[in-house]
Amino acid sequence: MTIVARALANVLRIRSGVASRWRNAYFRALGVEIDGYVWMRRIDIPRNFDQISLANGVALDDGVTLLAVGKATSTKTITIGENTYINRFTMIDAAHHISIGRGVGIGPNCYITDHDHGMAPGAPVMTQPLVSRPTVISDAIGRNTVVGAGSVVVHDLPADSVAVGRPARVARKR
Repeated sequence: MTIVARALANVLRIRSGVASRWRNAYFRALGVEIDGYVWMRRIDIPRNFDQISLANGVALDDGVTLLAVGKATSTKTITIGENTYINRFTMIDAAHHISIGRGVGIGPNCYITDHDHGMAPGAPVMTQPLVSRPTVISDAIGRNTVVGAGSVVVHDLPADSVAVGRPARVARKR
């Protein structure tokens, strides 16, 4: 790498760091609970800022959306544990509660939710109330487990395994 290329890379890195720190200050001012420093690219938190908690070392890449749609309670609607990385264009959509543990890695273009519409026969889906249960992606449940791209997780997965499919099933041990 040439001296000019190295200098340009340093300028871009510094600019990115300043922008991230500005986003930390901005979202804190809006009410997001941020414990320490969170690396933030261009993310979106459209509302209910006070219902989101981010721990130290969380990294949110470009296009991540944190959407807390439920009513305010004493428990945060979205909590993300320390040193967790959420890759590009992932949406976390919580009506009740989504908790993501420490050191979790989430790939790009994921959709994580804790709710769905009711499915009673004879009524349009969009007119039915939301059905919601807490969703937990833990640093203990499925510890060291890898979930393959495009898989749909509908139940707990054991530790030290590789799970794939719709629904996700254990394909092998790690």
